[in-house]
Amino acid sequence: MTQGPKSKISDQITAVLTEQIVRGELVADEKLRQDHIAKNFAVSHVPVREALLRLEAKGLAVSQPRRGVRVAAFDPADMLEIREMRLALEPVALRYSIPSLTHQQKEEAEQARLACDQARDLVSWETENRRFHMAILAGCAMSRLLAEVNDLQILSARHLLATYSKNWVERTDRDHAAIMQAIRGKQTENAVAVLQRHLSRLS
Repeated sequence: MTQGPKSKISDQITAVLTEQIVRGELVADEKLRQDHIAKNFAVSHVPVREALLRLEAKGLAVSQPRRGVRVAAFDPADMLEIREMRLALEPVALRYSIPSLTHQQKEEAEQARLACDQARDLVSWETENRRFHMAILAGCAMSRLLAEVNDLQILSARHLLATYSKNWVERTDRDHAAIMQAIRGKQTENAVAVLQRHLSRLS
């Protein structure tokens, strides 16, 4: 009976710490102190330890002997691997998603697309961009695949915010629009081709 609430709390802690790391509010090598985190969330150390283990699994934190759990180092060179993995996995997820997407899921993806185009700062744009990419995959019933894709998108977001914060400009994403048009027409291979082209531009 207690496992559900604990898991829910640890999910919340994981989500908050993930966004803080992605946005650079928690910097590389910064110590993630269990007592400090537990106090901030008004919880015991149990869900905090679970959240830290999840961050390690996502590649956002590392546990070091005598140094504790710290924010993982950020290496721009990792982006090549992240891009190649996204190119391999997201088209597969999209192929399985499109035939099963509900009207509500398509609307969610369209709302994310519009919000992305209307964003006036990089942090807002990145949040909506990530929401769009996960929304178009919502029809895929492969939970392990989606979890891996989500983790890769988080790592990609961290790279984006750390690298392009000074160079970002407002934009209308034509690839997103083309993907949505193909989804509405159930033109799966067209949508996949646009997504592959879109992801190949990541650097």
